[in-house]
Amino acid sequence: MPPQHVDRILANGLVLTMNCAFVLYSPGAVAIRAGEIVDVGSVTEISESYQADDVVDCQGLVIMPGLVNAHTHAPMTLLRGLADDLRLDVWLLGYMMPVEREFVNPEFVRLGTRLACGEMIRSGTTCFADMYYYEEYVAAAAADSGMRALCGATILKYPTPDAYSYQGSLRRCRDYIEHWLGNALITPAVAPHAAYTSTPEILYACVELARTYLIPLKTHVAETAQEVTDNIREHGMRVVPWIEKHGLLDARLIAAHCVHINEDELNQLASAGAGVAHNPSSNLKLASGMAPVRRMLETGLNVGIGTDGAASNNDLDMVEETRLAAFLAKGHSGDPTALPARDALALATRQGAHAIHLGDQIGSLESGKKADLIIVDLGELHNTPRFVRDPDGIYAQIVYSGKSTDVVHTMVNGQWLMRNRQLLTLNENEIVAEARDLAHHIDRFLTKRESSPLSKLLVIGGVKQEESFEVQVKGRLGPDALNQVKRALAHPEVTVVKESLYRQYDTYFFFDTVEPDAERLRFREDQIVSERGEVKDARNRLTLIGHSSEREFPGAVMLSRARYMAPADKSLRFYQEYFQPSSTRQVDKERHRWRIRYRTTDFAINLDRLAQPAMPCYFLEIKSRTWSQHDAQRKADLIIELITLFGEIDTVETIPDGYVDLDHEA
Repeated sequence: MPPQHVDRILANGLVLTMNCAFVLYSPGAVAIRAGEIVDVGSVTEISESYQADDVVDCQGLVIMPGLVNAHTHAPMTLLRGLADDLRLDVWLLGYMMPVEREFVNPEFVRLGTRLACGEMIRSGTTCFADMYYYEEYVAAAAADSGMRALCGATILKYPTPDAYSYQGSLRRCRDYIEHWLGNALITPAVAPHAAYTSTPEILYACVELARTYLIPLKTHVAETAQEVTDNIREHGMRVVPWIEKHGLLDARLIAAHCVHINEDELNQLASAGAGVAHNPSSNLKLASGMAPVRRMLETGLNVGIGTDGAASNNDLDMVEETRLAAFLAKGHSGDPTALPARDALALATRQGAHAIHLGDQIGSLESGKKADLIIVDLGELHNTPRFVRDPDGIYAQIVYSGKSTDVVHTMVNGQWLMRNRQLLTLNENEIVAEARDLAHHIDRFLTKRESSPLSKLLVIGGVKQEESFEVQVKGRLGPDALNQVKRALAHPEVTVVKESLYRQYDTYFFFDTVEPDAERLRFREDQIVSERGEVKDARNRLTLIGHSSEREFPGAVMLSRARYMAPADKSLRFYQEYFQPSSTRQVDKERHRWRIRYRTTDFAINLDRLAQPAMPCYFLEIKSRTWSQHDAQRKADLIIELITLFGEIDTVETIPDGYVDLDHEA
């Protein structure tokens, strides 16, 4: 039988098939036609069976499958090095999301993806699994570069750069899926960000999309211990049972991270045929923990390796990531045989492809699979010498000694994307220049934001920016203060509208250099207490406090100036690390509060007993909101009248707002 004609033959190299049997050929050859691998075998077998006009001599080189990056956020290469050495919540909520709200648009996404693709092609990655905003532009940029990609459109319960609501994100996602479905290089996916950033409605809708179009569903799962703790507190179960309850395990699930999952959850994921994307560098850098990769593999899970986004890694180097995955498994288990080099490389190729549900197309050099491969030079100084006694030594050499710069040629779908270390589908100089220009704009944005606590508070959102002036007086009362106040409130012209009891824990942040209207920031935890002393409810608030007064009236009555309020839905630790105050001080107190009406005007009466700093007396505060100088004067006069109802009060002008400076008075 005469030889069959193929488009190209790669000959004379050491061929690592990375198939289930880990077959290798030395010297070997690969025959390629119409973007697919026709055959793999020894040089003799292939040369006898096939002929081609283009025969590439790979003598001294390794021919192997392209690496599969199982989890990343490609456009975030533009945020590389932006905010390092921070906890995950501070990094994500304090820096990444605010910058993304300001800068992420189709052009940002296109540029970032081109930058990511260039880096990945150079380092031997031929396929990546992505999730980000404007994912249709990620897909387009990846396809233009010639890379294969699984592109997941991100859905969150919050407004995102590409949609004002999750309903809008879902509509956009459906349109995106329908446009790219069936593409030769792009596999569309739906990507609810995580359980904690989704609602049950979002999860159900995403599963419906995934099942309707038979596409993968990609999400973050149990990345941090805090995520698990919060999920148990809010929903009464761990993360994997929660997403299983909402149908995610019925889809072609790609679960990123899975750092904090137990044995039952491993079995749930394995039984569902889910894939796991292990991200060792990102998990270590953000101190999220170490995923139980060895147990995952023993359970039968398909595990791939991902870099995560370059903003949390900070590169897309899968050679480096594969080595770290092997080392981490050994260190975590205390067993140097836990993840041998050969198995680690399988995670970066064949198993990674299965983890993202593309294992029937890519991940190994086998007949019928796509011609996605790389050619690697192991003759460099750092890879010398090479021992051939042990056939598995080649895997150790690649994983433990190899570098991404050893990749000489990269091919996807039978097309060269890099030859002799030169990118063929991307203009590297143009990409670098555009990325540097954008970095200058982001630097200016963050420099302005960092200039004051108010700027940083506005960026994380939820701030009520209207000015809130209050007319108020403060005074000291003796040990019979509670009865003294109650007697005054029994006056016929006073109507008590509401009575409450609080425990308030205030942490004040002080800053060395601030704007005139941003002197200090207060984090307050309010505990609402029943008559029996039980906590009925709690709420946290942030208040940015300006100067203590704008004007003083007779009787030590003051007009307090503007404050900026925001809900505090994150921990005190988060705000300390985000705002980085020069110092902090604590004020703890019990507060009796009465909402009253006096002469048709509303007032708040607060009776405070301080525990920190400890004070022997009570403090009385009478205040009312105001909106004009005339109204402020009228209410100041009424406050003076109210003072007379309380009897003997030491109204002292120097009692500070919030009591935070009281222990300096001595």
